[in-house]
Amino acid sequence: MSIESQSEVGDGSGGGTENQYGWRYTISKVLEDTTARWGLYVVCVVLFISAYTAIDSNLSVITFGRVSDFTFAEALPLLEDPERIPPPGETDGNQPPVFHADGSITHPLGTDPDGRDYLSRIVYGAQVSVSVGIFSTLIGLLGGTIIGAVAGYYGGIVDDILMRSVEIVYAIPPLVLIIVFTVLISGGSPDIQFAIVGVGIAFIPVFARIIRSEVLSVREMDYIEAARASGVKDYNIILRHIIPNSFAPVMVYATLQIGVTILIVAGLSFLGYGAQPPTPDWGEMLRVSHGHMLSNIWLSIWPGLAILITIMGFNLLGDGIQDALDPQIDD
Repeated sequence: MSIESQSEVGDGSGGGTENQYGWRYTISKVLEDTTARWGLYVVCVVLFISAYTAIDSNLSVITFGRVSDFTFAEALPLLEDPERIPPPGETDGNQPPVFHADGSITHPLGTDPDGRDYLSRIVYGAQVSVSVGIFSTLIGLLGGTIIGAVAGYYGGIVDDILMRSVEIVYAIPPLVLIIVFTVLISGGSPDIQFAIVGVGIAFIPVFARIIRSEVLSVREMDYIEAARASGVKDYNIILRHIIPNSFAPVMVYATLQIGVTILIVAGLSFLGYGAQPPTPDWGEMLRVSHGHMLSNIWLSIWPGLAILITIMGFNLLGDGIQDALDPQIDD
């Protein structure tokens, strides 16, 4: 009996049992959850800002020079070039926000010590922080999925070799591993690209362990045995059956991991191992503001709030996806 006919039989009703699988069901469950819905709103806003600034800062390259950089910023006068240091006397450094007695509407969030508009740097910093979080998570997800799926499917000596190698990496504190990797690969000149790869490698073991635990149960299913008996090659079974049917908990963890990665990379930038000046990055902005907290505490508050809100959005969304994919939670 096919899956469709089983669902039609259900409890004897005409409509049958609701099929609680697939993207439509997952999205509908997420939208039903208030906290998850607010997390989705935050994530969408942050992703929109990141996409906007990515297009803006690369517009000249995309159009082969026919359109100048910061064209969008000209349409929004509040946004300026986040890396341009104004000439002496043009803009004062360490200006307070607009609601302060000495603030100015020209710079709603004030200026940094070099006189650059802080609103522009916060907005453009979203591109760096969010892209780093997403790409680092994708590296960990891809590497962990391949290792975990192969180890869980074949078992035996293959499982032992792959998982013992993963556990060696897992035993090293992530921050230490990331800093050492970044310094060695960069030749002593760390930058955000090396931090992305380092963070991704550090989280491969976590994804590999999650995938492996799921694969160990999925590989014993009847349809996997039927595929083997039909002569389907192992890599086709892994790609078409094993990984797709083991991916639900990994997707939840990946969503939560983006927020964790953003926090870790911000910490690396704060320590000087991530984004380097004049790149607008929230962690680097916190590092610069550290020496000006007594004269202008808002330099620390704005990037801190940006990090907090972004991580909160991804965490709420991840919790909502987890609830949607958990079969033990009743409607």
